[in-house]
Amino acid sequence: MLPPALRVPLGVAAGLAGLVVLALGLRYAGDGGPGRVDGWLVPSTADSVRPPWRYAALAVDFLGEPGGAAVLMVTALAGCLLLRRPRAAVFLLAATGLTVATTTLLKHLVGRTIHGAGNLSFPSGHTAFATTLALVAALLLAGRRGLGRTAGTLLVLGAGLAAGLAMGWAEVALGAHYASDALGGWCTALAVVHATAWLIDRAAERGAARPGTGSATRPESGTAARGVAGRSRHGRGV
Repeated sequence: MLPPALRVPLGVAAGLAGLVVLALGLRYAGDGGPGRVDGWLVPSTADSVRPPWRYAALAVDFLGEPGGAAVLMVTALAGCLLLRRPRAAVFLLAATGLTVATTTLLKHLVGRTIHGAGNLSFPSGHTAFATTLALVAALLLAGRRGLGRTAGTLLVLGAGLAAGLAMGWAEVALGAHYASDALGGWCTALAVVHATAWLIDRAAERGAARPGTGSATRPESGTAARGVAGRSRHGRGV
């Protein structure tokens, strides 16, 4: 799932993203209001967009809701299966599932809220989900096209950034999240997707190595032994 040329740059990016999530989580743990930068960007007391931009924000936000997310997932999985890429389907399911689980866990651990104590906000699950889909698609495309380090890294990070910005804007504009929540969601997705791809690659490598070490050598050695025995019998008969 991780093209060899992209393992180092994306690994570095994922590590830095994890550090950002940690720093933001510690900074906003138990907080119930916007940070200084959050307040500069968008007022957190009400929706900051009006029609027609509000309609666009609602449409983007829907893609992160259960109904919209289900449509995206079914479409993406169907595409993987039609292209006969079952491993890509497994990657997609694992990455999105782990991202959702991680953001949910972090929300309860950090305990940051918006618009009341019951609304956990850090990190943004919508932003993380959208970013995950884009990162998975870009990784699969980069591997299929055989892109080099620079082109592949730009494609993967660019796709993730575009999706994260779009969903993050919608969430912040609708007053559902602070900007730092969206940043935390983007970084969470980057770290989780990289870890998921690495684990799947490791599992595939181990699975490919097991039958090769056991079955490839034994038939050849058995055939060679029979050949030697046959030649020795013929030699004695002569």
